[in-house]
Amino acid sequence: MSDAIVLRGLRLLGTHGVLEEEQRRAQPFEFDLELRANLAEAGTSDDLSSTLDYGAVLGVVAAIVARERFFLLEALAETVAARLLDRFGRLDSVLVSVRKLRPPVAADLVSAGVRIERFRDQPGI
Repeated sequence: MSDAIVLRGLRLLGTHGVLEEEQRRAQPFEFDLELRANLAEAGTSDDLSSTLDYGAVLGVVAAIVARERFFLLEALAETVAARLLDRFGRLDSVLVSVRKLRPPVAADLVSAGVRIERFRDQPGI
């Protein structure tokens, strides 16, 4: 599927990471999402009910980041992808990028992140 809704630069605060300090104090994370679905009907109908409501998508991501805790960015991204595929039936696949904007390393590093892609027809989804 080549149609996609693309959401870039969603910044949220969360307590995710391996270090004790990361589990105690919120830090900034940034998400990019690519939501793949057939958008032809929405393109011709101009009706929100025939597409993915990206406000609702962002609400799902924000709730995960605020209410849950993960040691690894991989687990955070996997949970986001699985919940979006579960909640939004129109979604064929999702590409999730998540970046930690203040990674706790002794280097001048802008961000550390992961990118995963998951499909509706994968086992376990």
